[in-house]
Amino acid sequence: MTTPPPALLIAGHGTRDDAGAEAFRDFVRQLQLRLTDVPVAGGFIELSPPPLGDAVAGMVARGVRRFAAVPLMLVSAGHAKGDIPAALAREQERHPGISYTYGRPLGPHPALLRVLERRLEEALEGTAADRSDVTVLLVGRGSTDPDANAEVFKAARLLWEGRGYAGVETAFVSLAAPDVPSGLERCARLGARRIVVLPYFLFTGILPDRVREQTREWAAAHPEVEVRSADVIGPEPELLDLVLERYEEAVKGDLRMNCDSCVYRIALPGFEDKVGLPQQPHFHPDDDGHGHHHHGGHAHSHAH
Repeated sequence: MTTPPPALLIAGHGTRDDAGAEAFRDFVRQLQLRLTDVPVAGGFIELSPPPLGDAVAGMVARGVRRFAAVPLMLVSAGHAKGDIPAALAREQERHPGISYTYGRPLGPHPALLRVLERRLEEALEGTAADRSDVTVLLVGRGSTDPDANAEVFKAARLLWEGRGYAGVETAFVSLAAPDVPSGLERCARLGARRIVVLPYFLFTGILPDRVREQTREWAAAHPEVEVRSADVIGPEPELLDLVLERYEEAVKGDLRMNCDSCVYRIALPGFEDKVGLPQQPHFHPDDDGHGHHHHGGHAHSHAH
């Protein structure tokens, strides 16, 4: 008898924005339409329903025992490196007999770079702007993990290469410098007179809205600079294809997560205390589980 393929489990961060949470849930439904022979479910590690544990429990109730989990995240920050693997380890304790493989975050994949380029063109629609006159400010979420912040800079560089923009600068909306106003100021000091602020986010939410508002405030105070805001990536076909690619990698064991600058493995300046730090799953009021037991052990799961 042929062994059925593992179920696809999508792990999201969560948002207090109802539209953003519904965009995630709808994206999971679209994935199920694409993978007709594979059970698909998704959950959040915080802030939004359903919790990841509920998604697992629902599939276990349907007889699923093998999972391939894909973090629906652009960068390898603490959630993808620690929180999700720890949460999955917790689910193994809650549901003896289940197993999982863990895929890698989406990263600055060429398919997503194409979507970002499309968002820039949409933002410039109706203008006669030449790309060589346009400076892009790519705005990431921001993290206390320097490796995650560096990935946003990598995405900015890859977006710049070969596309003819005057430049692509980087900023963050939380937890890391430069912030959005500082990033816009840097663009202006470098001579930019036409800037497009491009949010490096998958779906709408509180933080992308904050990026847009901070952009609006800075632009109002600097009328000499033309500033436009682009949209988030959104549930584009390229994103669906990429998640399915990450699923196939996880099923085949073809995982290539970069550990060269991981704060939990390498003593980076100012972060030496994080090396070897045990990871713990997120616990939240909407995930009562089967008892809140914190377990030691390093659940920072990297495949080499």
